[in-house]
Amino acid sequence: MLELIFSEVNIALTIFVMVLVTYWLISVIGGLDFDIDFDVDVDVDADIDVDMDTGSGVETGFEDTANVEVNKDDVVGKRRKPLKWWQIVLIYFNFVGLPFMFTFTCFVFFWWISSLVLTSFFDLYETRFGFLIMFLSFIPGLIFTKIFTNPFKSFFSKFNKDGDAPVDFIGRQGISNSTISGDKMGSAEVLIDGNTYSIYIKSENGETINYHDQILIIKASEGNTYYYVQHYNF
Repeated sequence: MLELIFSEVNIALTIFVMVLVTYWLISVIGGLDFDIDFDVDVDVDADIDVDMDTGSGVETGFEDTANVEVNKDDVVGKRRKPLKWWQIVLIYFNFVGLPFMFTFTCFVFFWWISSLVLTSFFDLYETRFGFLIMFLSFIPGLIFTKIFTNPFKSFFSKFNKDGDAPVDFIGRQGISNSTISGDKMGSAEVLIDGNTYSIYIKSENGETINYHDQILIIKASEGNTYYYVQHYNF
């Protein structure tokens, strides 16, 4: 087993799994918040008929990437531009709609297990052809990831991005962390009772809101996944 796990074919995935296990141990035991930038700019003005309840992160970090829901109306209703192929892949295999690191860890783990099983079964874990098997193992890894993570979507949908009870943002003031206009989505910070919250925003009437502009939250989108805002005039 050790020869299989640390063979030249599988050692890269083994180290990757060990790094992720370390990440989760530090996060759980130490309660640390890793802010790792991972830009996924998903254009929800789609020209395809997608019937799913998944999520999409917009220009944010690992934690934020998977905690904004893409509603069916967002994907189907506007019908302007098609999603790119990689955006569809992220949505379909639950890399959005669930905490990104949760899905990503599941994917790497199932990829690793698939590679171990296939290279062991065909006795290729010490051959050059084994590298091809290892790379192709990401396909069953994706399939098992989707199957495994699907039941968790209803569970995580009951929490907001911070995992606690929802906060009423309507009528609150905040600061835009993005420059937005039209249908472009961005983020903003809102201070409530001494706590700072990060939310996703769109301009209510399409006007341009610049970075660090003061905003007023007018209403929530369907599903409370983002909020419509306007300039706040003192």
